[in-house]
Amino acid sequence: MRIGVPKETAANERRVALTPDAVGRLVKAGFQVTIERGAGAAAYFPDEAYEKAGAGLGTGDSVLQQSDIVLQVQPPSPQSLALIPEGRTLVAFFQPVPDLLRQLAQRKLTAFTLVLLPRITRAQPMDVLSSQATVAGYKAVLLAASATGRVLPMLVTAAGTIPAARVLVLGAGVAGLQAIATARRLGAIVSAFDVRPAVKEQVQSLGAAFLEMAITEQAETAGGYAKELSEETHRRELEFLAAAAKDADIVISTAAIPGKKAPVLLTTAAVQGMKPGSVIVDLAAETGGNCELTQPGVEIVRNGVAILGPLNLPSTVPFHASQMYAKNLSAFLGHIVQDGKLRLDFEDQIIRETCVTHAGEVRRS
Repeated sequence: MRIGVPKETAANERRVALTPDAVGRLVKAGFQVTIERGAGAAAYFPDEAYEKAGAGLGTGDSVLQQSDIVLQVQPPSPQSLALIPEGRTLVAFFQPVPDLLRQLAQRKLTAFTLVLLPRITRAQPMDVLSSQATVAGYKAVLLAASATGRVLPMLVTAAGTIPAARVLVLGAGVAGLQAIATARRLGAIVSAFDVRPAVKEQVQSLGAAFLEMAITEQAETAGGYAKELSEETHRRELEFLAAAAKDADIVISTAAIPGKKAPVLLTTAAVQGMKPGSVIVDLAAETGGNCELTQPGVEIVRNGVAILGPLNLPSTVPFHASQMYAKNLSAFLGHIVQDGKLRLDFEDQIIRETCVTHAGEVRRS
């Protein structure tokens, strides 16, 4: 089975689908791996390390044309897609938007996206969403710390005692929990909010206060994700969070609902009620933003409050983000390939839910 890893072509993408360590494990497992020259350079993995691990090096065209399975982080560009022969397999990490799915189906590719990986125990080693969210939550706090005019820990100085900064984290999924842990390690006083009462213990175990709001409806899916709230409950939620944000020096928002636009948690009025010099880092910027004023990829200031809408934060920590991604991808390959052949068992939940195109048809959207 021939595995190919081309350079990423998406703007500002520095990660690579396989690291040399992952290549070594795949080669030992019987895969033939070819890496496009320079594919790992932006993540600090030189070609020599791949060769030492047992990979071949090739041009972008040869990698795309001669591989049975193409591995990427982002989906290929239209130009690259045209070079992949019909009937081959693509595994990447992308949102299943209609235009892309149509292009993949037209090329008769069997395409898998790890965005749709089910949240089940046996899929945990393949959980790209969690591994990349870990990086995003960590980096979000560093961005906020750089943007704020305050120090995060309490300091006792010759000029007197400087109180610790107050950080509010919205959403206690993987990114939110990592943001809590990072802010605590930097010395901040941290509180967190989530509509799912089940995460209260996790938040408190990291040394943060859990902000509770009475919610009578079911706020969690069977898979453990947050659900969209009713209009009345959401109205009360906005009022609750506006009051909480008034005392915060930094707000890190991470709330997301799979397959839907990110919920608005901070209205324009809530931002107006925040202290001048406060900072909001909105990790949901790519899916619409948790703050009503967020502009994706842009830092703006409203009423003295800085609002950051960073895009693709994991790519800004490419070395470790690539390491985690490669481990997830290797585990996924071990699941879909058996005895040197692609296993398309659509009775298997992992395969069924991640395979978006096959034999010229769109299977999932």
